[in-house]
Amino acid sequence: MYQQRINALQEWMRENQIETAYLNHPNNISYFTGFDSEPHERILALFISANHEPFLFTPGLDAEDAKRSGWNYDVESYLDSENPWAIIRQAFEKRHFSVNHLAIEKDNLSVAHFDAFSDQFSNVQVKADLTPFIQRQMLIKTDDEKQLMIEAGDWADVAFEVAFNAIKEGVKEFEILAEIEYQLKLRGVSSMSFDTIVLAGENAASPHGVPSDNTVKPNEFVLFDLGVLWKGYCSDATRTVSYKEPTAHQEKIYNIVLQAQLEAEKAIKPGITAGELDKVARDVITEAGYGEYFNHRLGHGIGTSVHEFPSLVEGNDMVIEKGMCFSIEPGIYIPGDVGVRIEDCYYVTEDGAIPFTQTPKSLQIIE
Repeated sequence: MYQQRINALQEWMRENQIETAYLNHPNNISYFTGFDSEPHERILALFISANHEPFLFTPGLDAEDAKRSGWNYDVESYLDSENPWAIIRQAFEKRHFSVNHLAIEKDNLSVAHFDAFSDQFSNVQVKADLTPFIQRQMLIKTDDEKQLMIEAGDWADVAFEVAFNAIKEGVKEFEILAEIEYQLKLRGVSSMSFDTIVLAGENAASPHGVPSDNTVKPNEFVLFDLGVLWKGYCSDATRTVSYKEPTAHQEKIYNIVLQAQLEAEKAIKPGITAGELDKVARDVITEAGYGEYFNHRLGHGIGTSVHEFPSLVEGNDMVIEKGMCFSIEPGIYIPGDVGVRIEDCYYVTEDGAIPFTQTPKSLQIIE
């Protein structure tokens, strides 16, 4: 799998007269190598030549892990007391790597790091941005990738079950969050795919609110936005439930969002555009009179990162294809009143889509 990805990148490089590709984002490095690491302030890089074997460059404390990760080529490393850029230059010279026709990740490589790299050479010339190629490479999932995302979705369903069971009067948002992540770790899930969101009552009207010591109260909604990272692939899903009986107003808002989500789900198929999908859901909410309270795009791609290409947003003419994976997550957020979001991620099939999560979407009332 990793070799095929490298081969595809090298073919693109040769077609575009690129001699060396410099990858620096940890997620993209993992995608091409299988080595998953967070370097923090240290230097982690993958250098791929169009005509020579690639090499991975890591901090010294990660070198052995990189060699055991399944990476089949050289690993170069440096100690904290050494200049990493000088060692990179030496590695280039040893392998006859060129910097005359370089491709970098313009979205991810900092100016400071690029300057430090360039200072080691006299003739650095950036000829291309790797980002569009990487986005396209990640866009269509293989059957193996789809299976891992199904498994990640199964874990999200487990998380929802834990979350719903943790709801009771007076429990704090961050107490529910802690229970979710504790129970998943007990079951072997090492990490979430993003910071878990638990928001009760009026707090749910903040789309990306931060859990606090706010407590769950009767006749209020509780919103959960969560996902896990499983074998390198992410899940992402949102459910909103009611603690005790909801008001008629709350139930009305919920059903509008549910209709928007279901209509968009039914519209997924190859040939529709990302912008058209956004419009399907947005029209439902707008026609119900709440368009001003749906204040974000409909969805985003997902895979090895929780937010990937494409963006399902008004004006995006990208055509949906079989094998794409993305979220559908309409919401209504009325400040000081109520917030509802319903989200699933989907795999696009030949004539529709399959969701990665199965937790029911009809309004659940927790007693």
